[in-house]
Amino acid sequence: MSRTVLTAILNQMQILLNNTETEQLYNELLAYFGLIGATNQCQALEKAWKDPYNHRQIEEFIRAWLKRKRKRIERTIKGVV
Repeated sequence: MSRTVLTAILNQMQILLNNTETEQLYNELLAYFGLIGATNQCQALEKAWKDPYNHRQIEEFIRAWLKRKRKRIERTIKGVV
């Protein structure tokens, strides 16, 4: 269910990821914000997104995650050439 919340967040940020990338981001996001094992992860993530401070933190985390992913891809491509 939290994946639906993450998908909504990504849609608001106008970010399109494939299922594998979304799952990776989802797992890392939950771990980073300490939401793993929360009684209701979906509700916790949604509540965090609605809080202005956490909203900004989640956006920054997602942008940093995308930047790291892009750098890994670039390094892989350079290593192949």
